[in-house]
Amino acid sequence: MSETLGPRPWLTAPATMAVFDALEAKGGPGCARVVGGAVRNAVIGAPVGDIDIATQLTPEAVTEALQAAGLKAIPTGLEHGTVTALAHGQTFEITTLRRDVETDGRRAVVAFTADWGEDAQRRDFTLNALYADRDGTLHDPLGTGLADARARRVVFVGEARTRIAEDYLRILRFFRFQAWYGRGEADAEALAACEALRDTLADRPGERISKELLKLLAADDPRSAVRQMAKAGILDVILPPVGDLHDFEALVEIESEMLFECDPILRLACLLPADQIGVAQAAERLRLSNVERDRLTAAKGQTPRITSWMSPRESRRAVYALTAPTFHDRIKLAWAKSNRSATAAQWRGLLALCDSWTPPAFPLSGEEVVHAGVPKGPMVGQVLREVEDWWIDHDFLEDKFSAIEKLKAVAQGLAY
Repeated sequence: MSETLGPRPWLTAPATMAVFDALEAKGGPGCARVVGGAVRNAVIGAPVGDIDIATQLTPEAVTEALQAAGLKAIPTGLEHGTVTALAHGQTFEITTLRRDVETDGRRAVVAFTADWGEDAQRRDFTLNALYADRDGTLHDPLGTGLADARARRVVFVGEARTRIAEDYLRILRFFRFQAWYGRGEADAEALAACEALRDTLADRPGERISKELLKLLAADDPRSAVRQMAKAGILDVILPPVGDLHDFEALVEIESEMLFECDPILRLACLLPADQIGVAQAAERLRLSNVERDRLTAAKGQTPRITSWMSPRESRRAVYALTAPTFHDRIKLAWAKSNRSATAAQWRGLLALCDSWTPPAFPLSGEEVVHAGVPKGPMVGQVLREVEDWWIDHDFLEDKFSAIEKLKAVAQGLAY
């Protein structure tokens, strides 16, 4: 008797049914199945996100079927057999069954097929080579995918070296899947193949490396996978020398213990050099966005020094100087580097202050400086900074009159 997922809500949803109806009207019952992540996650009890569909129909036939049913067809990757369907506001990636004709570790030339087994053979891991009919009936063409999924074993389809040679980024994908879905010891053959072929990652596009790496670091607990990457020398290929993993592992533990949201960018910060120049170079190598680069660079700054025993006044000065998000990042990084158990309450207190205090706006303007008798020009900014420093030293004095009196005193003391 075939195993079945049963009538899952994501399978019986109107959008999913509309896509299946359209494809089967063209190719007949059974011409299309849900494949990959949605099936895997349903089998292991994880949340189901995107729904990908494999089909025996050619891309042209898929397009015709969708349009005949009044659904939008978007040609997102026709050379690889992929058409994106838009139904009831939801997208579905529909890909024709394929077999590899030629691969070089970077891109593949494929031929379309109607054989579900051939399609399964070209997939990366056995737990991703699972299919489900629209009624939930499961199909495991390789014969081991269901068992591997349930045991949380991340195993390459066929020979690990062969699968990696088809796409070298599968090295990082292996560790990403190990972080998200793996349990117990990692597959020995896969580890050996990843280590042997690690240097192939040196010339991979930075944006593709960072995409895989950040997805890996977003797992609830990626510590074991990252340790395995370090031991295999893979981190040294894709990042500057990391040294030990103490800060990274401590940050993951803090996030878990304190129920903080997983933060892949901050976790990445723990794997980068302490100097901001090194961070900037790593961000360029990984082709990170400007926002991600600036956040990392600010988070790794060394001044002002962040300690667990900072007074509320010192903390407010730091928030004002750094902005609240950067101060928040630096607290967590400093916490990870510290003796966490002895100072957890103090670190949490700093985070609470950061979250609850809104820095006030400096009450004076350049126009008021000019009205105080300071001639227009560079000296206006100099005077503003001097009065602002005084205002900060007085813990952001709310009395604007006192700030004006200080301005007058500074202006009177200037020699023009």
